[in-house]
Amino acid sequence: MPSVAIIGAGAAGCFCAAQLRKRAPELAVTVFEAGAKPLAKVAITGGGRCNLTNSFEGIRSLSEAYPRGERVVKRALQAFSQEDTIRWFTGHGVPCVLQPDHCWFPRSQDAMDIVRCLLSAMQGAHIRLRTPVTSVTPADTGNLLVNEEPFDYVVVTTGGASHFPFLEGLQLGIVPPVPSLFTFTIPDPALRSLMGLVVEASIGLAGTSFKASGPLLVTDWGLSGPATLKLSSYAARHLADTGYKGTVCINWLDKSQTQVRELLQETASENPQKLVSTTHLLPSRLWSHLLGKAALRPDIRWAELGSKGLNRLIATLTSDSYPLSGKSKFREEFVTAGGVALSNINPNTLECKQHPGLYFAGEVLDIDAITGGFNLQAAWSTGYVCAESIISSL
Repeated sequence: MPSVAIIGAGAAGCFCAAQLRKRAPELAVTVFEAGAKPLAKVAITGGGRCNLTNSFEGIRSLSEAYPRGERVVKRALQAFSQEDTIRWFTGHGVPCVLQPDHCWFPRSQDAMDIVRCLLSAMQGAHIRLRTPVTSVTPADTGNLLVNEEPFDYVVVTTGGASHFPFLEGLQLGIVPPVPSLFTFTIPDPALRSLMGLVVEASIGLAGTSFKASGPLLVTDWGLSGPATLKLSSYAARHLADTGYKGTVCINWLDKSQTQVRELLQETASENPQKLVSTTHLLPSRLWSHLLGKAALRPDIRWAELGSKGLNRLIATLTSDSYPLSGKSKFREEFVTAGGVALSNINPNTLECKQHPGLYFAGEVLDIDAITGGFNLQAAWSTGYVCAESIISSL
């Protein structure tokens, strides 16, 4: 009986096991998991609700969602798309709902429904919990040894990690992993005093082309929200290289300087005698904060603003800068940029070029995405491709 070892009982590993059990029940499938529970990360993702995929609406290029690995993900999505994901889970008893932000969740809003669904679908696979893998090595017989135990096929789905010691004997190219999807520590008391504020804005890093737009959340430590998390993903390697130091620039209206100038001039012409401080183009606390940064008196009227005052206000609204002093983990979720270099694998099958029978899926590869269900979709799709590749080789 052919045997398959899956290393890692996360989303990619368990979905791969589920596909193998359904499509090739004659296979002996063993899942190795170092932790005490399978699918532990899935159980807490999305705040315990499990944002299992995204509709991809508004994504013009896959690189917007996948800063690294978009070409491999594109092929994987052709094999198993976001629509396939929803059909699969719905067909396995988990109805799903689409939110206005294009994120798909189980209708119950309970991640454990996804966990239970996957565990049921992979029934028949042997899950070895608290069993870390210390080595994967080729055997003289042509098999692969996992902890010195022979298997015909091995699928590595360990997720992101700081290093992969069990792969060292395989002489693979590894892209050094660095954190992605994190919030920004901003040591500015005035900004932090606005904690709880959410604004649609764009955010970037001074001196770079990295930029992201979306809801921006001010916290008691700095900045969070989808815009910050996207920027942290896009700039993950740059920020790691700089020691998470730099200057964050915020465009609070997410408009060009020309558009903001027109907006302010129109506001001034319609309300010349009105106090600028009482004309809230943004939430009042933030508006007052920005007027102070633009060095405008609290009692100044639109008619008194003048060209210099107008230019200072435009500059503050479109390029408000703050020092970045570090990063903070985003809730319980943790994603890394880096992993097994994509040059090691056949992009169509996800099989290792150097070691036949060895496959990789999920975040262990140098593939990662912005927040919004894209990372889980990559796990489902790549796990599916590995299963299909193994079945085709039988």
